Amino acid sequence: MTKCKWALSSPQMEHYHDAEWGVPVHDDRLLFEFLVLEGAQAGLSWSTILNKRENYRQAFDHFDPETVARYDERKVEELLQNPGIIRNRLKIGAAVTNAKAFLKVREIFGSFDAYIWRFVDGEPMNNYWKTHTELPASTRVSEILSRDLKKRGFKFVGSTIVYAHMQATGMVNDHTVDCFRHAEITSQYHPQDKE
Repeated sequence: MTKCKWALSSPQMEHYHDAEWGVPVHDDRLLFEFLVLEGAQAGLSWSTILNKRENYRQAFDHFDPETVARYDERKVEELLQNPGIIRNRLKIGAAVTNAKAFLKVREIFGSFDAYIWRFVDGEPMNNYWKTHTELPASTRVSEILSRDLKKRGFKFVGSTIVYAHMQATGMVNDHTVDCFRHAEITSQYHPQDKE
């Protein structure tokens, strides 16, 4: 069974690839989780973050945005002492800022899901890459979404981070065409053609 080459680096990456990556996410809590994790990943490998994911869940109250939005300086200092997560003040501060912005978006649109999926007209975009080297770091859509998130007060949401979020949450299907997950996701979610 052929898989995306990047998935073969570790059993944990392979499981993430097989079970989560590219699957459309419509749960607000999980969308927030990926927002925090993708921001934490900036400048690091995804496998580093994946290895710390359970620690992040514990440290950030299972990514409940209402709880994270109430974190004060004392809680930030506590997180900076936690060896199970990336101890970067800017990234931790961004998670708190983003939780507040996330709640504002939810007030306006009813859910973060309703807001973010508008950028792909509510359906996954299906790409047809032959090799993983063809995958873009960002796209026109991720640039537009990045600008909109920044305008709404989000931090660590550059176009590349946003595109990684889109890939992780299934807004785009970036499995290579020879990967068994490409066909599974395409048939299950009926995505649009490539942008």
